[in-house]
Amino acid sequence: MTADTQAAKIPVVLLYCIDPQWTNDERDEVVSQSKQFGDALARVGYPVSFVAIAGDNIAGQLRPFDPSECIVFNWCEEIPGIEHSEWLVAKKLEMSGYTFTGASSGTLELAQDKYRVKVILDKAAIPTPAWQIFNSQYNGSWNIFPAIVKPQNEHCSAGITPESVVTNPTELKNRISFVLKTYSQPALVEDFIDGREFRVSVLGNETLTFLPVAEMDFSLFGKAEDRLCTYEAKFIPGSQHYEEIKTLLPAPLTNNEIEVLQKICSKTYRATGCRDYARMDVRLRGNVFYVLDVNPNADISVDASMACAAETAGISYGQLGSLIIKMAAQRHPVFSTLFESANKEGKIL
Repeated sequence: MTADTQAAKIPVVLLYCIDPQWTNDERDEVVSQSKQFGDALARVGYPVSFVAIAGDNIAGQLRPFDPSECIVFNWCEEIPGIEHSEWLVAKKLEMSGYTFTGASSGTLELAQDKYRVKVILDKAAIPTPAWQIFNSQYNGSWNIFPAIVKPQNEHCSAGITPESVVTNPTELKNRISFVLKTYSQPALVEDFIDGREFRVSVLGNETLTFLPVAEMDFSLFGKAEDRLCTYEAKFIPGSQHYEEIKTLLPAPLTNNEIEVLQKICSKTYRATGCRDYARMDVRLRGNVFYVLDVNPNADISVDASMACAAETAGISYGQLGSLIIKMAAQRHPVFSTLFESANKEGKIL
């Protein structure tokens, strides 16, 4: 029996979150997406159990599952009711002894803080837009326009709207004030890179594999401030950004551009401690690819860019999940033995 065949028999616990405050439609959508992914894993041979967390008692909900007998597929973006708690889910899994897919708690905590990520990118000489953090009102120290203003500790484009792009000091002052007041956190101000935007999906650990690059097509938007992947673009069907931003897969790039982009994203993946899979958001201005964001717990819903990129590469939804599970299994105290000989032959991603 091959390592792949044995791996497909590994029990998987699909862990996702259901916030009691969500509407019925929101809850139904998450349950549907989770079932869709779990069913895809089942089709490629994995026994799948579904666990929906609604609070912070993760260890209690996972008690029926022996850590030595399963892999947890961590598909949680937070502990319901606790803001910025994506990293805490992983921490609780680590403390309970579970082997799980994706990034460690430390990497997830890092990625939540745009300030810390920017410092790491700068130290590693990875191109990223010029930036400054404002803990209080604008003091006249920023003079690059247009600029974009973001909350320091949000993700999924929360707080990103066309009004985030500012063209003069007055607009900048007002937007910084808005972020400080609305989100009760510092504001990150960046040079606004008005250029092509890409989603770069990466798989792997020791060796990295790049899926086809996706490009966000803003050709229907004439104004620079509208050429954004806003919160609406990701989550509000019917909104202009949701409906009119198209995805080009694969992105029309030259071989040389792809090579440069992959080198930058590989360096970013390593510098920020990503594991198993991640997605980088990148913009191109002139001949420079600028890293905008690092997503170590990237969305892998069936219609998200990573799953679509995998499909473009001939990797089914279930196979994508299987690749991630097999990488996590190599950290498992029992299942790792399945891959020892395959690793020596270079057969595991």
